[in-house]
Amino acid sequence: MPRRGLTPQEAPLEVLLLDIDAELSIWEQGRKVWSEEAFPVAELAYHLALWLQGPAAGHEGFELDSMQADPGLIRIVSSDEGWRVGSLFTPDFWTAPVAWDVLVAELKQFDRSVRQGVAAMGIDPAFIPQP
Repeated sequence: MPRRGLTPQEAPLEVLLLDIDAELSIWEQGRKVWSEEAFPVAELAYHLALWLQGPAAGHEGFELDSMQADPGLIRIVSSDEGWRVGSLFTPDFWTAPVAWDVLVAELKQFDRSVRQGVAAMGIDPAFIPQP
């Protein structure tokens, strides 16, 4: 936001979503399979919360529709065995399947982490809907 000449209080929603970033990694069985150093984590938390609130949650998959990246950067899909997470950057890799409640618990932990980080920056995380 400072590079745009804005304070957090002046920044419109799209700036908050895109400019609050951190390292995001997908791990499977103790090994990192994908990582991005400056990922828009606020935008991901925002879209995941909307998905979890919506009627499609638990029935349809999730695909991050980012304002600055290709669709599918983060994907969550249902399979016969459970829910899996993947990315277009690793098209042949999906996490091991987990039950819906396990997935939701992990997504809520991610949301808490993002909110704590946003608050630590002195920004009210209320712009991210509650999952």
